[in-house]
Amino acid sequence: MTRAVRVILTGEAADEYERLARIAKEEQAKGIRNSNHQQLLNSIKRASEQLKQDPQFGTPIPKALYRKAKMPVTNLWKVNLTGYWRMLYTITGDKVEIICYVLEICDHRKYDRIFGYMKK
Repeated sequence: MTRAVRVILTGEAADEYERLARIAKEEQAKGIRNSNHQQLLNSIKRASEQLKQDPQFGTPIPKALYRKAKMPVTNLWKVNLTGYWRMLYTITGDKVEIICYVLEICDHRKYDRIFGYMKK
């Protein structure tokens, strides 16, 4: 028996998704059909669908990094999105379903800040 998989956007990830959806809708109303915002929104939707098929689709982030960043999770994964954006998520579940909680949708600069990467 396969378990159902849900993808839930939380906190800042939900806020960022709503902001992108609003901007994309405004752009479409103006006749803009292929902006960076629309591409990123579509990339997030594709990644979410892929997570529903395979929750471990992303790249696991080493424990030392997310512990250093003080992220209160037991596992952390990332999906690379278009335009050097990242989607960070954690996986939880039980015998009935698997839930992927999307914690962050962030650009590369914020991703670097979260994990303490420095520019050379």
